[in-house]
Amino acid sequence: MVDNSPQIDINQLLSYCDDLVGVLRDKRDFNLLTQCVQQSKSIQSSSDSDFNTTQIAISDYQDKIDDCKHKIEVARSEVVSNEELERLQKELDEELKREKLLREDLRVIVDKINELDHQRLSLEEQSQRLKKLEDEHEKEQRKLSFYASVTKIIPDLENPSKISGHIIDRDKKAVEKFEFDPLQEDAFDICNKTWKMINL
Repeated sequence: MVDNSPQIDINQLLSYCDDLVGVLRDKRDFNLLTQCVQQSKSIQSSSDSDFNTTQIAISDYQDKIDDCKHKIEVARSEVVSNEELERLQKELDEELKREKLLREDLRVIVDKINELDHQRLSLEEQSQRLKKLEDEHEKEQRKLSFYASVTKIIPDLENPSKISGHIIDRDKKAVEKFEFDPLQEDAFDICNKTWKMINL
C-alpha cells in the first residue's frame, strides 16, 4: 500500500520545535512582574520614611501645644494681661490647626502604605503563578522531547478527540502523519498499532 500522506521536511519540523521552546522560555512577563514588585517595595519604603517623619513632626507639635497650654496656665496663675492671653491663645489655635493638618497627612500616608502593601501581595501572587506555569511548561517540554527521542513519535495535542501525531524517521529524513479514531477502534488495537510504529 502506497502512503500518500504529505512528507514534512525534518529540518522545518525541528526548527518549529526550537521556536516553540523559545516561546515557552520567554520570561519577559515574569521579569516585568518582578520589576513591579521591586518598584512597589521602593515606593513603600519611601512612604514609610514619610510616615516616620510626619510622626516625629506631630510629636514636636504636641510638645509645642503642651508648652503653650503650660504657658497659658502659668499666665493665668500670674494674672497676666489680656493681650498676652490672647496672643497665647492664638498660638495654641495655630498649633492645633497644624496638628490637624499633620494628622490628615498621616492618614493619607497610611492609606497609601496599605494600598501599596495590597498591590505588592497581588504582584507576588501573580509572580508565583507565572513561575509555576513556566515550570510546568518546561516540564511538559522536557517530557515531549523525551517521548519523541524514545518513541520517534511527536503527538498532536490540539485535538483531544483523536489520537494523532507524526512519526519521525531520522535515517530517511522523513515525517509521517498518523491518526486513530477512538470511536472506531478499540484501545487494544490502537495500542498494538502504536507499538508497531515505534518498533519500525
